[in-house]
Amino acid sequence: MTDKVLGVILGGGQGSRLSPLTQTRSKPAVPIGGKYRLVDIPISNCMNSGIHRMFVLTQFNSASLNKHIKNTYHFSHFSKAFVDILAAEQTPDNPTWFQGTADAVRQCMHHITNHEFDYILILSGDQLYQMDFKAMLQAHIDKGAEISIATIPVHAKDATEFGILKTDEESFITSFIEKPKADLLPDWTSETSDEMKGVGRNYLASMGIYIFNRDLLIKMLNENPDEKDFGKEIIPRALLNNHVLSYQYEGYWTDIGNISSFFEANLGLTDELPLFNMFDSAHTIFTRARMLPPSKISGTTLERTIIAEGCIIQASRVERAVLGIRSRIGRGTTIANSYIMGSDHYQTLKEIQEETSSGRPLLGIGDRCYINNAIVDKNCRIGNDVRINGGSHLAEGDYGLYVVRDGIVVVKKGATIPNGTVI
Repeated sequence: MTDKVLGVILGGGQGSRLSPLTQTRSKPAVPIGGKYRLVDIPISNCMNSGIHRMFVLTQFNSASLNKHIKNTYHFSHFSKAFVDILAAEQTPDNPTWFQGTADAVRQCMHHITNHEFDYILILSGDQLYQMDFKAMLQAHIDKGAEISIATIPVHAKDATEFGILKTDEESFITSFIEKPKADLLPDWTSETSDEMKGVGRNYLASMGIYIFNRDLLIKMLNENPDEKDFGKEIIPRALLNNHVLSYQYEGYWTDIGNISSFFEANLGLTDELPLFNMFDSAHTIFTRARMLPPSKISGTTLERTIIAEGCIIQASRVERAVLGIRSRIGRGTTIANSYIMGSDHYQTLKEIQEETSSGRPLLGIGDRCYINNAIVDKNCRIGNDVRINGGSHLAEGDYGLYVVRDGIVVVKKGATIPNGTVI
């Protein structure tokens, strides 16, 4: 069944709400969980569901994503499996960039249709969840649907941020509204499970995950060239003439659209029983296999901390934090409520000696630092005696080497924070 499915992962636009993490990379390439990239999540969900043919559509800052895909997803020469990048390309017939989700698929359709498939699974590249697409596909086939939309029950306070829909008793969608105002919500409640009702999740929100029958999608995209977006244009019109099924999902799912949601999603991984289970062997998260040494920890008190490979930790205390690959943290330092992304390489002993003698901070985090409520991007140099204390007391804005978003201090990729700096 899944051999008849082709996966298409949308890389998203410029990713301005995730800036500065997206200044030099596309959204799907943003590191998550210490060792993964966001794009690994939908790809892993596909692979765990038996879907092994995927395209990733991107147009902004795609070099980092291209490198990750090339170095990670290798399949047997005797397999039809692939994960390929389709970057926006100007052609004699189409000189424009992608104008929206549907337009991105439309512009790439001449590449996509070179492959045989009956169904196309369209996914977002910036969501965190673990889902079995086989079950969704089976429901799509059994119900005779032409389009299926994955939906999730949400609270009233969240409903205004999503496309909300209503269904009939067969779970076919009868009506849809994009980001309804709060005073309209009483008319948009849906039938959800008793468990969801018990916690007040009475509204069905679109997760931006779609299954289309091949011929229908091609027809819709060709006949309506002015329609650029699935959620705003393609899906609402499809409800008038097509059988559109709601596939209700009740597991953990979060849309990583801004710095705050990204921050909470990462720190949530440190919970004793995290909602997103990285240790579930049935939902393995695949990523690049790096030949890194095990992490080394000296004299550090650790509490609810995730530590990736290749780290050298000499901190006094690390609490509710994610430490990415090759993180180096100096003596006497305290890290709390923070995501340290780590580094792409190690410094040699010679480089360390030269930079120490010149007074330049080393790659990583120095001695006697205090870092709280922060995201430190890759390859940063945090000097000794630096104090970074994020919170609502800080004014929002871009301060050159770092930005403040929702009280979270985000140190930009490759930034050098001098000794003694206080933020």
